[in-house]
Amino acid sequence: MQLSCFKAYDIRGKLGEQLDEAIAYRIGRAFAEHLQAKSVVVGGDARLTSEPLKLALSAGLIDGGAAVTDIGMVGTEEIYFATSDLNQDGGIVVTASHNPIDYNGMKLVKEGSRPISGDTGLFTIQAMAEQYDNSTVEQALTHYTKQTQTYDFEAGQGRIDPAKLAASGHYSQQSNKANFTAHVLGYIDTNKLRPLKLVVNAGNGAAGPTLDYLEKVLQRAGCQIEFIKINHQPDGTFPHGIPNPLLPECRQQTADAVTQHRADMGIAWDGDFDRCFLFDEKGQFIEGYYIVGLLAQAFLDKDPGAAIIFDPRVYWNTEDIVKQAGGRPVKSKTGHAFIKERMRKEDAVYGGEMSAHHYFRDFAYCDSGMLPWLLVAELICTSGKPLSQLVEERIQAFPSSGEINSVVKDADATLQKVLSHYQADAVALDHTDGVGLEFPEWRFNLRKSNTEPVIRLNVESRRNIALMEEKTKELLQLINSGAE
Repeated sequence: MQLSCFKAYDIRGKLGEQLDEAIAYRIGRAFAEHLQAKSVVVGGDARLTSEPLKLALSAGLIDGGAAVTDIGMVGTEEIYFATSDLNQDGGIVVTASHNPIDYNGMKLVKEGSRPISGDTGLFTIQAMAEQYDNSTVEQALTHYTKQTQTYDFEAGQGRIDPAKLAASGHYSQQSNKANFTAHVLGYIDTNKLRPLKLVVNAGNGAAGPTLDYLEKVLQRAGCQIEFIKINHQPDGTFPHGIPNPLLPECRQQTADAVTQHRADMGIAWDGDFDRCFLFDEKGQFIEGYYIVGLLAQAFLDKDPGAAIIFDPRVYWNTEDIVKQAGGRPVKSKTGHAFIKERMRKEDAVYGGEMSAHHYFRDFAYCDSGMLPWLLVAELICTSGKPLSQLVEERIQAFPSSGEINSVVKDADATLQKVLSHYQADAVALDHTDGVGLEFPEWRFNLRKSNTEPVIRLNVESRRNIALMEEKTKELLQLINSGAE
């Protein structure tokens, strides 16, 4: 059996075609056997199919020799944290994050919360999962099946009976939110938090219950933070659309709530809340690039001289902040596997991508969507400045275009055409990720997608919005002259 749900960094597939309970069983069994894992923690997001997939995955893990700890509905980062916190041999979260509603997937880590990707064992797990005989898989699933024969997988009613998993002696359910919450709050000084009003938009994803737990702990600590909750309850039908605030059309509700309630900040998460997106007190969306700079500053205030990792798409602002604060700026190829690897190599305290992925050394080098807003909230309180003021001067100093995608006939040919046009006048050429060309007062990065005929452009300048806009327009005209 060939499995098409295995991608370069995770597992994603269309429900009923590329991913179902039988495939989840195969993945769990192969994961346990490949790692020779004796203990694995699992969890799932709010999608309707996440629960039946997680239970079938657990059956496979058990048959592969692992004891399974199920920590329930969680965000991806809670699995990352629990893998290390509970001393597990591995962790798997069932999630499709911001993919369409008829998809689901999984993210896998091994001991120490280290990511498992195509370069570090994912395709070996795929090959093993493909080898199991169909009748063997069906027989195993039948062993754990509920007595009733009424199932509706896509409605969240799967075959596997948790009681039969538990009867094996190798499956237990427990919450780890207390440990997780204590850990993330350890990054800030709650005594420095002044009264704040925050709009929080969970997008009907998994963030709501975790945020509720965090709210109770903050209240017990005496923090006067008012949370205005929208789309708060988990709902796998996603009545307001798949939560993906990276898309401009998904931002308006949060922005409107901030201005309506005169909040200090707005926060919106994607479905598995490993990314958070921030809005200032005026309801203005803040590009992830400038949040990287803010968080770099926050960490260097606490840990002077530390290394900070950033991706090569736009970085002048981050580099400037890190150097001014006495830190060590380090550029890394885009992507969580590359960022995490470089952070370990450099012992970096923090790493950030403009796509709103933020990584933390003391969080097992993993990304979190809860830590960034907590750190920014603390920064608002300690600086005495509103969020708009904290970022406005940085936007003026280093205006950027944001990432612009263009569909082209031949991405490699387009990259070469742009390189040939600009290289002679450039003062620096960078191939860390795609093509980066630097000039005295502006720079750009152009990189191709790994999965589609698309190239992605980012442009920035030094204190010259007009120049940035002019060069962005110029580049897009050159790129699109060969587009479909």
